[in-house]
Amino acid sequence: MLRKTLSFLVLAAGISSTSAALADDISIGAVFPLSGPNATYGDIFMSGADLAAEHVNEDGLLSGDLNILYEDSQALPQQGVVAMNKLVNVEGVPYTLSAFTGVSKAISTLAQRSQTVAVNGGGVGPDLAKLGDYFWNVIPLANNEVGALARYAVNDLGHKRFTLVYVDDPLGESILNELEKTLPPLGAELVESHSIAASAQQFSGVAARVRSDNPDVVYVASYGSQQLQIVKQLRDNGVKAQIASYSAFSVPELQEQEEAQGALFTTQSIEWDSNDSVTKRFVDDYRAEHDKNPTSYIANYYNAVRVFALLAQALEAQGKEITGANLLAQRKATATFKLVGGEVSFQENGTLLAPIQVLEVDGSGSGKVVSVKAGD
Repeated sequence: MLRKTLSFLVLAAGISSTSAALADDISIGAVFPLSGPNATYGDIFMSGADLAAEHVNEDGLLSGDLNILYEDSQALPQQGVVAMNKLVNVEGVPYTLSAFTGVSKAISTLAQRSQTVAVNGGGVGPDLAKLGDYFWNVIPLANNEVGALARYAVNDLGHKRFTLVYVDDPLGESILNELEKTLPPLGAELVESHSIAASAQQFSGVAARVRSDNPDVVYVASYGSQQLQIVKQLRDNGVKAQIASYSAFSVPELQEQEEAQGALFTTQSIEWDSNDSVTKRFVDDYRAEHDKNPTSYIANYYNAVRVFALLAQALEAQGKEITGANLLAQRKATATFKLVGGEVSFQENGTLLAPIQVLEVDGSGSGKVVSVKAGD
């Protein structure tokens, strides 16, 4: 199994033994796609998590250096379970980062059974809020994202007819369910939905059916290289309707894609130019290292690691062991967290609630904000 290990070591002068420096290291895990067609997401998620670990160690928040042990899920549920088993049963981590709806649902049973906290910053299926006390979300879920996009498209742009192209997996099913619930009260309709296999890459037939639907909006519920092909082939086959999606459209490859220009997508709202100390440090250091603006996914995994550090710091101050059970109890006892984007609170179900912004793909790499909607 492909694995990557990050260790940010702040070595004091005079320490000559690496083993001594590592003696008190604190490790958490991450189940990310590090290979396969969705590996680009793993790179994005890691950049946020790595920066957070660097800041935690620079600030000396914990008694030892914070390490992140990365295991490859390939964005596949079965492979995710294998990765989670290794992190829990071999490495013994109390806290893991997760991504993708299918993978997150697959590992949640082990998280609950082993009392290991799993934190999602990339999957958006609404049922991720119902996976037990040990599964948390630092990302708004699909019910929030779909609702914000639909309200903007209908109320602000006057669109009424929606067609959905969705991958046949838990993420796609959740988007379908949300559109079916959300559109009728707005006076709009889902005129058709087209299911595609997760491995599909040829969509000319789907594009022809979409064109015959005559929609105002085509909502794409996919991810990775597949969503790039869907967008390109829709345009190549004469579909002129507004294209829209959720936060998966924030990846650099799509932001730069010619056919995607003008598409709408949603993420949680973060003011990147805020003077809030946590947000400013995150943005400034990310820009300095990568020479580009961060995205919401990167902020999510920075925040997921920072939440662990703040909870673990509080436990150490109380002389308590850093375990999943103690982390859960401390989270429930903590009213607010200072994270990228400002001061936030967890809902009772372990999910952060945040305002949602609607953006337009404009070639800038991060999109242009066109609307901010409440996150309920």
